[in-house]
Amino acid sequence: MHRWILFVQVAKRLFDVDIVPADGEVPVWHPDVRFFKVMQGAAPRAYFYLDPYSRPAEKRGGAWMAEVVGRSRLFIAAPGAAPGSPRLPVAHMVCNQSPPVDGQPSLMTFREVETLFHEFGHALQHMLTTVNEGLVAGIRGVEWDAVELPSQFMENWCYDRPTLYSFAKHYQTGEPLPEDMFKRLKEAKTFRSGTMMLRQVHFSTIDLELHSRFTPGSGESVFDRDAQVAKKTQVMQPFPEDRFLCSFSHIFAGGYSAGYYSYKWAEVLSADAFGAFEEAGLDNDDAVVTTGRRFRDTVLALGGSKAPEKVFEMFRGRQPSTEPLLRHNGLLAAATA
Repeated sequence: MHRWILFVQVAKRLFDVDIVPADGEVPVWHPDVRFFKVMQGAAPRAYFYLDPYSRPAEKRGGAWMAEVVGRSRLFIAAPGAAPGSPRLPVAHMVCNQSPPVDGQPSLMTFREVETLFHEFGHALQHMLTTVNEGLVAGIRGVEWDAVELPSQFMENWCYDRPTLYSFAKHYQTGEPLPEDMFKRLKEAKTFRSGTMMLRQVHFSTIDLELHSRFTPGSGESVFDRDAQVAKKTQVMQPFPEDRFLCSFSHIFAGGYSAGYYSYKWAEVLSADAFGAFEEAGLDNDDAVVTTGRRFRDTVLALGGSKAPEKVFEMFRGRQPSTEPLLRHNGLLAAATA
């Protein structure tokens, strides 16, 4: 796949914003870095940098989005802005995609496409906020449980046929993605999904156990507690010598102490959010547009100014349901059997 600025069309369709190249208007730290304006009508709404390609000598692995500056009424707006206008948000997205080689464009893998959509979801929440109080604008002040909602929500559009086929074309001939390959992509999404679900449930449960119920020095080791949890969460029990916890840095040194469950809970929220579009009808463009605007004006707009459960209810009209996540993972029949 190519054309890594592939989220332009979905941003316009869902959120009524235009992504406009603005290279040369600001300094950048590498020739590969692009700069863009997010426009709503004739007015800028936000800006972002995109540093897409792998550079092992100077970039760590993975992908991330972070703010450069946030929206705030306390800081001076850009020159030419109306009096009293807030400072507009600026984000940067950093990825490690396959770089262009031998004069050929960057041909992205499907996983790289998903990653780009994921980070763009984070950026959208930062950039499309309407909150002018800087400490709760955009991604600031959003409770841990809901931080991954916009990012995981955007990943769903990689499996939406009109969205995928808007860019999944052969870079030389323009031939669209073969139908059988699209089918295999969707089937691969649910391959061993039950195993992966149990894996995340186990990680989340042992994290909460160790940080809320485990007492050091009580005669029970952390490995004993892990084995007890595994009786409920694992189909095949781990070996007695299993010492996975020694490398589970997320919950000891990675900022997810007593919070690893948020990965799975965010999947519940994001799947249910995408479920609103499914219920409206993914083939009904007017309904998709209307639902997209509602997502923009609630989940993306309100930042940390309201509790996540209230924001979700404003969008969905009810509390979250686990049904869409189970359905997306091909597990609904097993859950109701």
